[in-house]
Amino acid sequence: MRWIKGLILAIILLVVLLVGILFAVNNQQAIALNLIWLELPAVSLSVWLLATLTFGVLIGMLAMIGVYVRLKARLARSERQNKQQSKELDQLRTQEFKELA
Repeated sequence: MRWIKGLILAIILLVVLLVGILFAVNNQQAIALNLIWLELPAVSLSVWLLATLTFGVLIGMLAMIGVYVRLKARLARSERQNKQQSKELDQLRTQEFKELA
C-alpha cells in the first residue's frame, strides 16, 4: 500500500513538473513591467507569473500567521483545561471509592 502511495505521488510530481516546463516554454515573450514609479527589466512572461505567484503565496502565509498563532494558543489553553478537568475527575473518582469503603 505504501509503495502505491509513493508511486501516485511520483506520478503527480512528474505531471506538475511537465506542466511547469510546458508553461515556461510557451511563455517566452520578454515583457518589461511598469509599476508606475518603477520600471522593471524585461524578463520572460513565465518568470513574472511565477514570481507573482510566489509573492502572493508568501503574502498569504504572512496574513495567516496571526490566525495560526491564535488557534495554537486556543488549542494549548483547551489542552490545559482538559488536563485539569481530567485530574479533577480522577480525584473525584478516587474520593468516591474512599467514601464507599
